[in-house]
Amino acid sequence: MLSAESAAVVRATLPAVAGALDEITTRFYGTMFRDRPELLDGIFNRGNQASGAQRQALAGSIAGFATALLDDPDTRPDTLLDRIAHKHAAVGVTDDQYTIVHKYLFGAIAEVLGDAVTAEVAAAWDEVYWLMAGALIGREARLYQDAEVAPGKVWRPWTVVERRTETPDVVSFLLRPADGLPAPRARAGQYVSVRVLMGDGVRQPRQYSLSSDPGGDLRRITVKRVIGTGGAPDGEVSALLHDQVREGDELTLSAPFGDVFLDGPADAATPVVLVSAGIGGTPMASILAHLAALGSTRPVLVLHADRCPADHALRAETRDLVDQLPHGRAEFWYERPGSEEGTAHEGLMDLAGVELPSDATVFLCGPLPFMRDARAQLLGAGIPARRIRYEVFGPDLWLPGATV
Repeated sequence: MLSAESAAVVRATLPAVAGALDEITTRFYGTMFRDRPELLDGIFNRGNQASGAQRQALAGSIAGFATALLDDPDTRPDTLLDRIAHKHAAVGVTDDQYTIVHKYLFGAIAEVLGDAVTAEVAAAWDEVYWLMAGALIGREARLYQDAEVAPGKVWRPWTVVERRTETPDVVSFLLRPADGLPAPRARAGQYVSVRVLMGDGVRQPRQYSLSSDPGGDLRRITVKRVIGTGGAPDGEVSALLHDQVREGDELTLSAPFGDVFLDGPADAATPVVLVSAGIGGTPMASILAHLAALGSTRPVLVLHADRCPADHALRAETRDLVDQLPHGRAEFWYERPGSEEGTAHEGLMDLAGVELPSDATVFLCGPLPFMRDARAQLLGAGIPARRIRYEVFGPDLWLPGATV
């Protein structure tokens, strides 16, 4: 709970702080990595730093958390905190690192805002920071406990038992624990971090959704080669996985995390709708495979959009899994349907005319513009916002401004 005195100060200064957050976070990361370069080794992804995505996500989270506290001082924004906590746990963030972040973040605030940061202003925003940090530390402690790992000790070696090319720019890796111990418990829809050693000796992490049934001791990730656009660099981790990793090689994976996953019994009556585009179909494949493995009788509707059938990773597998479900159905949209014309829709996903059960649990994943458009269509079709769960690959640039 934010104190009344601090709430008044934060309310008065929020416009100025929010307006300067991009400059503040730029200075924060630059100074912190200059002084503490070890934080770039296995925790922060350099691609997200170079593209600005991490900076934007941090700025949005701070502003979103502060705004939520002002709107209802007795309530913390649980959705935002849960999303961040899972991302942190997946790279092994520990309590002491919040003190490091505090030092450099508040140093950047003082440098950017100058004399406007009085002792009163600093104390109020300090309260906001530690309310947010304390909530995240508590959540992350529970996540580590549930995963049965020591705080921050999330990494294990896994052996690649099969590599399969799915499309010209997508490859799947089937993995087994290399230490001979059972695979950690995972939920369909969750992700793992993959940490690889780059040529310059720095370890880089990247999250990938599990793309197969998470039961048993075998896990699969399906990786799209990231080609940088708009000045952003190519994906370091995806390029290394595509170019260098083969059957028999070893990868370092985190325990599974992620706040978007399938729950409920296999025979639940609640319909499931899986809405995706491009590589966003990977967590949907995991959910489908899990439902099929359970012999689920739930109504399941799969809606996927892609550029063309040849670019649709796991397309045949998705069809096969849908066919295994007694109440399963799939509809695909392709910008260039080719030979699929007649069995698939042409163009971008258009849900007009698609029968959507209003009581469905909807899972949504894909590029941000697609998800914004699909979510608007879902809401327009009568699906309540609280029933739409979404996953963002990389830093979440949608959450702070979204009504979910």
